[in-house]
Amino acid sequence: MSPFPQMLHFEICALYILGTLAGLVKHYLKGSGRRTMQEPRPARFAAVPDPPKPGVEPAYGKFVNTGRQGPLRRFLATNRHLYGLLFGGLAAYLRGLPKWKRRQPRFLLLRLFSFFGGLPVNRKLKKLPFPVQLRLRLEALGPTYIKLGQVLCLREDLLPNSITTELQNLLDRLPAVPYAEFLELVGTYLDRPVDEIFAHIRSTPLGSASIGQVHLATLLDGQQVILKVVKPGIRDTLKTDTTLLRMFGGVLQLFLGRYQPRRVIREFCDYTLREADLAREADNAETFAANFSHQPDIVFPRVYREYSTENLLCMEYLDGIKPTDPKARVLRDDDRERLVDLGAEAIICMLFRDGFFHADLHPANVLILPGPRVGFIDLGMVGRFDTDLKRTLLYYYYCLVAGDAENAAHYLTVMADPGPGANPRAFRRDVEDVCRQWSHHARFGEYSLGRLILASVSRGGRYRMYFPVEMVLMAKAIITFEAVGNMLLPGFDVAAVSKKHVARVTLQRFAPLRLAQESLTALPELIDALAKTPRLVTEGLQLVEQATQRPSENPFAGLRATLFGGACLVAGAILAGFGGPWPIWALLLLIGIFLPLRRK
Repeated sequence: MSPFPQMLHFEICALYILGTLAGLVKHYLKGSGRRTMQEPRPARFAAVPDPPKPGVEPAYGKFVNTGRQGPLRRFLATNRHLYGLLFGGLAAYLRGLPKWKRRQPRFLLLRLFSFFGGLPVNRKLKKLPFPVQLRLRLEALGPTYIKLGQVLCLREDLLPNSITTELQNLLDRLPAVPYAEFLELVGTYLDRPVDEIFAHIRSTPLGSASIGQVHLATLLDGQQVILKVVKPGIRDTLKTDTTLLRMFGGVLQLFLGRYQPRRVIREFCDYTLREADLAREADNAETFAANFSHQPDIVFPRVYREYSTENLLCMEYLDGIKPTDPKARVLRDDDRERLVDLGAEAIICMLFRDGFFHADLHPANVLILPGPRVGFIDLGMVGRFDTDLKRTLLYYYYCLVAGDAENAAHYLTVMADPGPGANPRAFRRDVEDVCRQWSHHARFGEYSLGRLILASVSRGGRYRMYFPVEMVLMAKAIITFEAVGNMLLPGFDVAAVSKKHVARVTLQRFAPLRLAQESLTALPELIDALAKTPRLVTEGLQLVEQATQRPSENPFAGLRATLFGGACLVAGAILAGFGGPWPIWALLLLIGIFLPLRRK
């Protein structure tokens, strides 16, 4: 093995050690002098023990602040893993070829290139299938890339099934910030001691994700709340990583254009940067609450604005059970039917009425509350549909539940963005066949409506028909509704439950008052057009008058010159072919070329 990779690795390690020592010295010098940041006093919490933990509490591991890494170090680490993924993937590709094909000359050269280029790559990783290599390297790169993998596993419309299935195994319980540091962060973000606001903060996190960490807390008035904090350094890491990812997306686009890597990475960067701003999540929660203010059985947590910032979110704790809880299965039949109906109403209204929906929906983000009522939490990631897309989606979904495969395929094709070499007609026929198959098996146990939408969208890649990421997020929301509904009512009829809510939203969409309100939005443009009508009519009549007063042109003008020029070309070509005098045939050819171009 060449010593160069080892030397490079040694130099990088040396730089890392020197940087760490410099950081420790800097921290010590700061600590010995005047403190630059206000440290909150230790909270004099009431002696309230943590809630009992059923079973064994999962270990979160030690949190590492990647925000302290500079752009150069992140660039080197990312390039090292990208290099390893490139040659590891090439090795996996060559292993998958038949033996007779690997012996061909071009593949022999490729094997030599893979062997020598893959010498610095970890041998154990290189022997694994490519999807497993991708997952492990995303995990090694840290929270940003784990989040990228979690988003990529949704893009079944662009990526092969083997990759999306493997990426679903990415970690979802990441290392947590220590409790003492968490208290310090809360006090710093609120700019006041935590014991002036909270009577107790649970020491064990309720959850630790790639961006935020959540703890249960109690206000001084006894109200239980949720505290969500952006982990330290995450925002700096996201900015650095997204810049690097956009660069890599541009490079990958040159080689893997079929899978649209630049588009996928751009969507991921936009969504992730928005999710790191907890003020946006607070806005989302209040928007959802306003949209469903007339539906009291669909609940969203109240936000405590006075205790919230862009890095800290304090919101109401919804005391309910998850659909996976065994207690949900022993509810009365009418309560379970009511919950499924509420879930269908919530999802359909989010998607097709409001065009503003929960984009990170899974069973852990849905709660069953007393009543029964349905609650939604973790509202940082949302999807939006504009008016035209929302209308077309409503028509598409209505045709699906009504069993109209032809029109469903038509509306889905309208929403697609054709790429180079697209085949919309073949895509439409394929989607029609899939929809007809589903219409005969519309029960969850046999065929899922969300899976139908996802399967239809995933076929777009074959025909170079691409969809916005919101389409995949919508399919994920519907799949979650179906999964939760099947937990409560095994084998429930998706189409029957959805149909009445879709019909109600459709009727509201075409209600005379609604149409009149939409018409009024275009009223200023209509008034402007009416004001300009007399002038436009006058100018149009003047143009018509000028056109009628022009002398008519002879339709055969120029025909004589064209015929004569053609005759000269033929005569010149004949003379040149039979060896006639070159001055004569050259002159005839010149006359034949330039005579038709002469202006009359």
